[in-house]
Amino acid sequence: MTQRPELAYQSNQYDMSERDRLIMEELPQVHYIAARIRERLPQHVAFEDLVNAGVLGLIEAINKYDASKLVQFKTFAKFRIRGAILDSLRELDWGSRLLRRKGREVDDAVARLEIQLGRQPSEQEIADELKIDLQELYSLLTKLDGLYLVSQQVSAAFDRSETRDLIENAPSRAEDSFDICLRGETSELLAKAIAKLDERSQKVLSLYYKEELTMKEIALVLEIAESRVSQLHSAALLKLRTSMQKKLSPRATVTSAPVPVAKKRGGAEWARS
Repeated sequence: MTQRPELAYQSNQYDMSERDRLIMEELPQVHYIAARIRERLPQHVAFEDLVNAGVLGLIEAINKYDASKLVQFKTFAKFRIRGAILDSLRELDWGSRLLRRKGREVDDAVARLEIQLGRQPSEQEIADELKIDLQELYSLLTKLDGLYLVSQQVSAAFDRSETRDLIENAPSRAEDSFDICLRGETSELLAKAIAKLDERSQKVLSLYYKEELTMKEIALVLEIAESRVSQLHSAALLKLRTSMQKKLSPRATVTSAPVPVAKKRGGAEWARS
């Protein structure tokens, strides 16, 4: 984290009592966001550490919130909380070179199969292409899911050497016409990629990102094991990521899977989360 706790209490538009009230009011959101992120991380990452980072993000949100931009504080705080948690995870950087290499191999395998088959491959087909068994693939995808979660960078449209964090660059009210056009095109491509997924995978993504259910809650809804929900989620993001990388190149390189924020007129409006 780049934000030190003591700095979050300086030059603030709120007095201490108002700050404390806002922190207590939004603390459940911190725990909720931390819990959802924790679902996709290795077991050694402590939930309490995620909460602590999220609280610092909340304090930063209180300091930087500008009501004149017509964005609700709760929405603004959500981005800051999540961004602060992911920043703290990036500092850990548990992704070994071997894991990152395997991630590239999986992406390449999916891209090859999609060209050969003319459709998105099944998990079994991906495992066969990589010459591993299905359970080994699921284990690898779970590790990669956590790795990609904290690597949400996108190359700038005109300067590939410049990267911008997708969370901190969420759509704003001041977008120019090019940004709006590009985001609209990306949303359309992503909606088409989602439509190619099997029905159960689409349901998992909808429940997780649109309805914002936890993996455990989704398991209860679909009447399947929580581990199976995690497998479906990881496999779906893999297919979406490779599909979007191919279609968006060379204008932008997405290194994390896009995720849904809302459904609109039968399609999907998406952001990176």
